[in-house]
Amino acid sequence: MPREQGRKLIAQNKKARYDYHIDDTWEAGLVLTGTEVKSLRAGRASLVDGYALLRDGEMWLMGVHIPEYTLGTWTNHEPRRPRKLLLNRREITRIAMKTQEPGLTLIPLSLYFKDGKAKVEIALARGKKAHDKRQAIAKREANREMQRAARHRSR
Repeated sequence: MPREQGRKLIAQNKKARYDYHIDDTWEAGLVLTGTEVKSLRAGRASLVDGYALLRDGEMWLMGVHIPEYTLGTWTNHEPRRPRKLLLNRREITRIAMKTQEPGLTLIPLSLYFKDGKAKVEIALARGKKAHDKRQAIAKREANREMQRAARHRSR
């Protein structure tokens, strides 16, 4: 059987870029059980309430929902269990230094398979204020209006 190549997206946290200013991103592997992998291969996961934290020198992914595998037996997994992130020691210390700053948090942006291995993209993020969100909406609406005007002009 040929090895899986490329990147296959499973889940994306679309609201993250709206709610947070993204400063830096990292790719991390995940420690998963067999039924979690099967559930992810079926394309089922939610990153909405997810976050990452540093505990005892290790990175953990918390609050990510991977539903139970429907064909699983008593060996099924807990849907919202903490999952260990696989990162380089230097990356962990760099992330630990950056998260010491108040107002910064680690959030998952996307969950995907890369060359057959489950990966998560985590980001160092700062929460947006309400006025920042309104500015983003206004900018997006202005861009849409310009696109509409350009389309009508080209006819």
